[in-house]
Amino acid sequence: MKMLLYKIWAAYAVLLFLLLMLIGLPVIGLNMMITPGPRALRRNIQFLHHVFTPTFLMLIGIRVRVSGAGLLDPAQSYVIVGNHRSSLDFIVNAHAFPGIFRFLAKQELQKIPIFGFVVRKMCLIVDRSSAMSRARSVVALKQNLADGYSIFIYPEGSRNKTDDLLGPFYDGAFRIAIQTGAPLAVQTLVNIHDITANGAGLRPGVVKIIWEQPIETSQMKQEDIQPLKTRVEEVMRKRLEMSYEL
Repeated sequence: MKMLLYKIWAAYAVLLFLLLMLIGLPVIGLNMMITPGPRALRRNIQFLHHVFTPTFLMLIGIRVRVSGAGLLDPAQSYVIVGNHRSSLDFIVNAHAFPGIFRFLAKQELQKIPIFGFVVRKMCLIVDRSSAMSRARSVVALKQNLADGYSIFIYPEGSRNKTDDLLGPFYDGAFRIAIQTGAPLAVQTLVNIHDITANGAGLRPGVVKIIWEQPIETSQMKQEDIQPLKTRVEEVMRKRLEMSYEL
């Protein structure tokens, strides 16, 4: 019975998300007409992260408890990494960051009705099957960091559907941080598995998020990619292990 209720609540959340997206699209379009170009993009991301997202979470009964946000400078551009366990993650990721960022998103997300339009406009898209697309993404990431945006990358690449706390990490996020010299901000969703019933549904509750002290990368070199990746994985895994033990 409990799992059935979780599935019903998840279905409600999906329908509500699409409805709010439909309502929010005129706001996004109006911003693009009033302030075309880079200013419109920044205003729209601000709207989605700090108006749309908290409204949606409130209506589905999700509260977000953030630890360590004071370690971050909203005016600083970061390469942000976080664990990825559920389809709710990207909403919570946005709500937990004091500034704004752009996601590095998979090309497939553009195909989702309504939401795909927002992905095309707000995110940086990468086609993982194309070496040329991946190369262009690196250039775009560097430019966006230079323009004052933070960039959010899931080092696991996609949702972790294994029994392990974390999926295997790719090098990309750590390579970008080192190549650009941008500080690396590490975010761990420590109990998302509980809120989403391990991916089987959704229930109201409190999502707990922990930020670590950002890692300076300006003095790091290519050979530091693997140690940096290992360091971040160990930090996240420790946070998750503590959560599962509670």
